[in-house]
Amino acid sequence: MSSRRRILITAALPYANGPMHLGHMVEYIQTDIWARFQRARGHETWFAWADDAHGTPIMLNARAQGITPEALIEKMGEEHQADFADFGLSHDHFGSTHSEENRALVERIWQKLKDRGVIHQRSIDQLYDTEKNMFLPDRFIRGQCPKCGAADQYGDSCESCGATYNSPTELIEPRSVVSGSAPELRTTEHYFFQLDAFRDSLAQWVGSDALQDEVANKLSEWFEAGLRDWDVTRDEPYFGFRIPGTEDKFFYVWLDAPVGYLSSFQAICQREGLDFEEWMAPDTDTEMYHFIGKDIIYFHCLFWPAMLEGAGFRRPTAVYAHGFLTVNGTKMSKSRGTFIKARTYLDHLQPDYLRYYYAAKLGSGLADIDLNLEDFVYRVNADLVGKLVNIASRCAGFVHKFGDGRLAGQLPDPELFEDFLATGPDIIDAFENRSYQTAIRHIMALADRANQYVDEHKPWKMAKEEGREEEILAVCTQGINLFRLLMAWLAPVIPFTAERAGEFLGTRLDDWSGLDQPLLDHPIE
Repeated sequence: MSSRRRILITAALPYANGPMHLGHMVEYIQTDIWARFQRARGHETWFAWADDAHGTPIMLNARAQGITPEALIEKMGEEHQADFADFGLSHDHFGSTHSEENRALVERIWQKLKDRGVIHQRSIDQLYDTEKNMFLPDRFIRGQCPKCGAADQYGDSCESCGATYNSPTELIEPRSVVSGSAPELRTTEHYFFQLDAFRDSLAQWVGSDALQDEVANKLSEWFEAGLRDWDVTRDEPYFGFRIPGTEDKFFYVWLDAPVGYLSSFQAICQREGLDFEEWMAPDTDTEMYHFIGKDIIYFHCLFWPAMLEGAGFRRPTAVYAHGFLTVNGTKMSKSRGTFIKARTYLDHLQPDYLRYYYAAKLGSGLADIDLNLEDFVYRVNADLVGKLVNIASRCAGFVHKFGDGRLAGQLPDPELFEDFLATGPDIIDAFENRSYQTAIRHIMALADRANQYVDEHKPWKMAKEEGREEEILAVCTQGINLFRLLMAWLAPVIPFTAERAGEFLGTRLDDWSGLDQPLLDHPIE
């Protein structure tokens, strides 16, 4: 193996305003598989994560429930973490962007950006809800699109024609989502982050291997259109961090949310004795990867790397975006019964089934993936039960009957074992490049060969003939060793199944360093 890498991995922060659903789990499972894969390869790997806990929606939801925003985010944080634990997500720390650690890091970065001269103040006109006495965020204003005429569009973009607006004031007949009233224009002072100051370094970063081609192409369009200053202020009332030196101004949630990646990792550093400053230095040899949905590319691939550079931190090694989830070919829908919460799934089915199904569909690009429920049932039964577990169940009984629960001292067909090992680099390459569907194809093709081997030798038939005990034990030892390789390579995908298989085999499957040595003269459960 190449030298031991030092890797920080994050997934986009779940918003602490509602429960997790199966669409969320696409990203979180994708991220977790990659983290488990890197650990199995022996690399120092940390998965830092947190709840995104600020913003107007949380403030309004808490108000509607008659509780404080703090009580709401604590309740949602507990629910989220229970879902994540039951889905086997192996993050090393789960924090909150509302923590004092995050506040300190946000204020540190803010001061660095001010010192660099990339923060400036100016007056802007914003829509104000006179009934609720609040300035309205873009997503809390709806109206008719000025470009295509579509009704009931948000204040920042049109879902019908894809147009984006400089301001929700461009909407025709805008109205407040909070009160339903027609808002009025008022002037307010806001802070802006000068994104264009980082144009050259951002262009260089975008042109590197840090982004998928589709993402880099999209960003080049934004570069051509011009990098606009970013409004990073929200007015009171707002649930978030107050901007130092102000009375009624708060950091926009998108400024403090990605800092949550770093404050969560900082907590890991303090616990594990790691040097946070060394990991985050611009010239570090550590690696940092963000897994995100394709809808938040703008924030993660322009604003965030510019903020990091402005604060004197390293930029991400790469940002990996993914597509959305459809169910039975269409958008998730409550009326169709295809809007499925993570907890609803967990109440009925094994987490590894969904983890495996997503992995079998996930490539390295931005394509959406479909959860086809009939295909889901077929694949789980055919692959996990019919192919994979079948190998062990066909061999284990004979090992106990003819070997007293102990594998034979040598493999009868070492060349086949070596053939399986020879596919290992292709599987590793597929996992590394996040083409999990390719890795699954390789593994299942080998599972077919393993079953074929057992079929050809028919230990159940040999068992009817006296004197063939050693031969049966040898064939089943071969089968068990092929099963071990397959299960180890699948361990990042189906960790609960792999853990049970490891107990059955009496060996760890989440460490790939000793896979080239078969289990011989070894007891199994």
